[in-house]
Amino acid sequence: MRFPIRPIPVILLLTLSPALPRLAAQTSGNSAELQQKLNAEFTLTKTTDDRSDIVTAGSVLVLHKDGVVMYSTPTPAPSMNTYRDGRISANSASNIGKVWAHSLMHGGTVQDAAATPQRRFVSGEKFWVTGFNVQDDGLVLNVYSDPFSDVRYYGQIKFPFPKHSIPPTEEMIKTVEEVVTVAPSDDSADKSKSAAPAPAAPPSAPAAPAAPVAAMAAIPPPPPPTDSAPPPPKTIALGQTKDLVVANWGQPTKIVKLSSKEIYYYPDMKVIFVAGKVSDVQ
Repeated sequence: MRFPIRPIPVILLLTLSPALPRLAAQTSGNSAELQQKLNAEFTLTKTTDDRSDIVTAGSVLVLHKDGVVMYSTPTPAPSMNTYRDGRISANSASNIGKVWAHSLMHGGTVQDAAATPQRRFVSGEKFWVTGFNVQDDGLVLNVYSDPFSDVRYYGQIKFPFPKHSIPPTEEMIKTVEEVVTVAPSDDSADKSKSAAPAPAAPPSAPAAPAAPVAAMAAIPPPPPPTDSAPPPPKTIALGQTKDLVVANWGQPTKIVKLSSKEIYYYPDMKVIFVAGKVSDVQ
C-alpha cells in the first residue's frame, strides 16, 4: 500500500530556512568574540621549534589551583589537564597513549614512556602561555614553564563547554580566571603611588620684595677641553650584581621575575640573574 507524498508547505520552508543561518552565525560569533577577548587578555610567548627556550616573552600567568601536571619539553605530546567543578584533573588517557606510541615507535618500551619526566604545579606558581584554541567542546590553553634544574615543562589546560555550547564570553573568561590570571607588572605599585595626589602645601606668608642685585662682572669663557682617553668598554660577567650591571648598562627596557630568577631585557641582550647575581647572558 502506497501513501501519497505530501509536499512541505512553502510557508513552512520560508519560515525555517532563515533560522539555520542565524543559529550558525550566533555560534560563530561567540567563538570569534571569545577569541578576540583572549587576544586582548593574554600576550602569547613564542618558543623555539624544539621548545628548549623562549624567543619572545609574553604574559606571565599565576596559577590559582593545585594539580596542573606538565611533561618535559622533549616529550612528543603535552600533558592534558581538565578544569571541571572547581578542580583540575590531569593526564588524560589519550595523551599518555600518544607518549607510549611515540616511545614504542622509536625503540623504547612502555616502562620508558611511564617514566616521562613531569612536574606537578601548585597554586601560586607561575608559567607562560604560548597559545589558546577555541574547540567545539572547550577552550584549551597551552602553557610552558621556566626551567627547573635545567628542565622546562609544557602542557595544556582545557575548559570544557557545558553541553558543547560556547557560554557567554565574560562567563568563560571568569572560569579561566578561577585557574590562571596574568601576573601584574612590576611597576604597577609604583604607578599607583605616583597617581596619588600630593598633599597641599600650607599657606605661607607673602614673600618679601627682592633686594636689587648688583651688576656682576663678566664671566670669562671656560678653557677648551683637554684631550682625554676614551672610556673603557662596558663589560658584563658572571657573578656581577644587579647594581653593577645597571651602573654599566643603564636601566633595562623590561624586567621579568620568576621564582628565584630575574631577567633584565636590553635592546641587544637579556641578562639572567639567580640570587641577585648574573648567571647567564643571551
